Amino acid sequence: MPSYTAPVKDMQFLLHDVLKVSEADIPGYADLDRSFTEAVFDEAAKVAQDILTPLNVVGDVEGCALENGIVRTPKGFKEAFKTLREGGWMSLDAAPEYGGQGLPYLMHTAVNETFVSANMAFNMYQGLTHGAYSAILVHGTEEQKAKWLPKLVTCEWTGTMNLTEPHCGTDLGLLRTRAEPQADGSYKITGQKIFISAGDHDMAENIVHLVLAKAPGGGEGTKGISLFIVPKFLVNEDGSLGDRNAVSVGKVEHKMGIHGNATCVMNYDGATGYLLGELHKGMRAMFTMMNEARLGVALQGYAVAEAAYQNALAYAKDRLQGRDVTGAKNPNGPADPLIVHPDIRRNLMEQKSFIEGARALTYWGATLIDRYTRTGDAAVEGLVSLMIPVLKGFQTDKGFEMAVQAQQVFGGHGYIEEWGMSQFARDARIAMIYEGANGIQALDLVGRKLAQDGGKHVMAFFEMVKAECKAHEGDERMKGFVEALKTASKQLQQAGMFFMQNGMKNPNAALAGSYDFMHMMGHVCLGLMWTRMAKAAYDALDAGAADRDFYEAKIATGRFYMARQLPACSMHLSRIESGADPVMALAAEAF
Repeated sequence: MPSYTAPVKDMQFLLHDVLKVSEADIPGYADLDRSFTEAVFDEAAKVAQDILTPLNVVGDVEGCALENGIVRTPKGFKEAFKTLREGGWMSLDAAPEYGGQGLPYLMHTAVNETFVSANMAFNMYQGLTHGAYSAILVHGTEEQKAKWLPKLVTCEWTGTMNLTEPHCGTDLGLLRTRAEPQADGSYKITGQKIFISAGDHDMAENIVHLVLAKAPGGGEGTKGISLFIVPKFLVNEDGSLGDRNAVSVGKVEHKMGIHGNATCVMNYDGATGYLLGELHKGMRAMFTMMNEARLGVALQGYAVAEAAYQNALAYAKDRLQGRDVTGAKNPNGPADPLIVHPDIRRNLMEQKSFIEGARALTYWGATLIDRYTRTGDAAVEGLVSLMIPVLKGFQTDKGFEMAVQAQQVFGGHGYIEEWGMSQFARDARIAMIYEGANGIQALDLVGRKLAQDGGKHVMAFFEMVKAECKAHEGDERMKGFVEALKTASKQLQQAGMFFMQNGMKNPNAALAGSYDFMHMMGHVCLGLMWTRMAKAAYDALDAGAADRDFYEAKIATGRFYMARQLPACSMHLSRIESGADPVMALAAEAF
């Protein structure tokens, strides 16, 4: 069975050496001193390692089953869910007035990483609940918040998001689910939704579905869409559960991975629903959920890769195969361990440098969300909006790639289920698809986010990179980081200029290069993170840090990324500048 150890030391390094959270001017951050965050992370690590990791294989093998209209989760899930609920792990950053602990979103994000690495499918039940909580918190009336939030915060009730229908996924303007207004102010919701993660299960008393539907008078397209709260069980005036609502599970999907999470077809047959937010402006309310969900999926990308990497590393150190070409490293044994071979080192370094860079980028993204939600800084909100498609698209693409590379270290054993590497690859694959497939993320980035607010957010990003490079002028130790980051940033700006010069007269010229641009920007973001981490590591060494090996390894890993991964920007630029012709030249009937 695969093992997992929470990377608490690296999490602490990011919070305190790189982000310097306790010194930040974000409300609530002053309380995040080293001893407090370490205590939280250590306890989360125990939950992840002792409770969730052993259930990961159980969930994969058993899956979920629909029995008499109720979805049964795998053995042990219900008890584990109760343990996490009682431990307050579901409510770390929720508002205290609704029973939460009021910690920054950053703390939720970091703890969430350990739970995802340990058991991605299990963690989705509370992850989706957190999204439903956030949407109601921002867009709900005071009455709605009082009614729904306390139970969602504790996960006594869980939440879902219902967008996709059999005939439409991304193109939500085509959805057919209808909402008919009733005399009492409620609506009757009728339609079918598919691919609903955690759509039903036996771990909570009630399930609060957030459902997109069209109400009369909204017109065509997405402008006519509204968002509704549709509970599995209706709730009485005193807060007790009432009658079963007219919502049922059509089936549980059989999937490639995340078998422990119930992905359901949901049928709404005149179910009672309550408008959330403004009528015909449901997309605005849903995107409160979507941005948070997409950051969570970006985290899944590297968190699953982290678990896969840990097992690949252990196997590479233990498995004896071949001899080091420079001389035997295990002369008393029949062969040397795999890790002596340069190609295995390359493989492992690609995993390590991506995972650590992506963790830094995700935590930084969480601080931006905290800054916006706790201060209302509109400029930061724009930067978050710009970064979300990069985080989601790039990190899940690379996360799956790294899970496959971890599997590769095992050779044939990686293809055998008992080693568990197959599950990591299968589970990681969905992250590239749900919450907006990665091709859509790229189109969103290039088609919408670059030009948003006159392009000021992407220009602010470039200025941030420029300022980082300038801050290290004269520091010879940082030269390799700065020069590589400068080059990559200039290439990214060159790609953006190509879109500006060619996109208006030939939109396909920009759209054909959007995926490359997303990856290019992802690499620049990780280059920025590695530059910051290298500086923090050097500062720690200069200050006489006791664990010199940790900081020296951090610098060496960063150098690898800058030398071996960041140059991918050159390839992506060449692809972008080839324009649309190579992509669009072949007629549809010629395929």
